[in-house]
Amino acid sequence: MQNPSEREAGRPSGGRRQRRGVVQRVEQLTPEMVRVVLGGDDLADFGVEQADSYVKLVFPLPGITYPEPFDVAAVRAERPREEWPAQRTYTVRAVSGGEVTIDFVVHGDEGIAGPWAAAAQPGDGVWLTGPGGAYTPSADAPWHLLVGDASALPAISASLERVPAGATAVAVVEVHSPAEELPLTCPGDLRLHWVHRAAPDPEALVGFLRGLDLPAGAPHAFVHGEADTVRAVRRWARTDLGVTRELLSASGYWRRGRTEDGWRAEKRDWVAATETDDAGAGV
Repeated sequence: MQNPSEREAGRPSGGRRQRRGVVQRVEQLTPEMVRVVLGGDDLADFGVEQADSYVKLVFPLPGITYPEPFDVAAVRAERPREEWPAQRTYTVRAVSGGEVTIDFVVHGDEGIAGPWAAAAQPGDGVWLTGPGGAYTPSADAPWHLLVGDASALPAISASLERVPAGATAVAVVEVHSPAEELPLTCPGDLRLHWVHRAAPDPEALVGFLRGLDLPAGAPHAFVHGEADTVRAVRRWARTDLGVTRELLSASGYWRRGRTEDGWRAEKRDWVAATETDDAGAGV
């Protein structure tokens, strides 16, 4: 038998592995978070190395007919931009036994991936590429700081599980209400703080962080979530805690008052602004 081509094997012509996940189970974790467990032959050898690993979920646009077999890279190379399928980045919450777990924040009909997850049923399929990732809690750090909101909760949860045994981890998570809290586990000494707030307030969160009794030394820091909040916390971590860029993972997942596509269009400017912040950090 001849070896299948890369496209037939599920690898897009651009060279990055493209896989088909099949919904196995769906669970409502909180009023605003849905867990989808994917499986299928394409995920049998799926694995991740980093604690904060992610995949890009691919959603064909309604009303557009794509050639078979579906190839994300080929579509982007050959079709006009307005026909490109939508891609959304999501944290891999867990991988086990050929199954990939992804947790989705759902705000009604807002967005693309959230409504898909809310309506998902066993047997439904979704294309994904990846994984990518660049953060795992360092074994050499004096302690670990993880700050984020509900959108970052899957990444914080997965990362806490990889904190070295005995290490101190301080986690601060903003959610709307106690109903949005989830049980978190950590092999280290976890100091968990839930902050209940209806909407992001960057300066208020920085004030809360300043009021904590934190361990000595500069931590390995993970700051993800709403963009303006991430920037404010990032600036505080760099200037007040002395966190170097090498010990900092910071990313804006979304921005208040912006659609997903609107935020994606602005993200380059946001990154440039954080570079300006770094110029005055002193570390």
